Amino acid sequence: MEKQTILKKTMQDISRLPEWRIQEVSDFVEFLLQKSEEKELVNDLQNNAAKSKSLHFLEEEEDLYSDEDLTEKF
Repeated sequence: MEKQTILKKTMQDISRLPEWRIQEVSDFVEFLLQKSEEKELVNDLQNNAAKSKSLHFLEEEEDLYSDEDLTEKF
């Protein structure tokens, strides 16, 4: 179904509800929008962190210890 068709049908259905139910629908829509915005924000932060070179030095860190440094092996 096309977005405009869904919106039109949904609005028709909502208009038939009592006021207190319409408020519930409104609250739920706000919740979904907030959840969507938070997901976008997290994705943006992850993408920016992945592109950032500020922690790049950790990928090239040399090993400080080897198996030979162990005094007891399990």
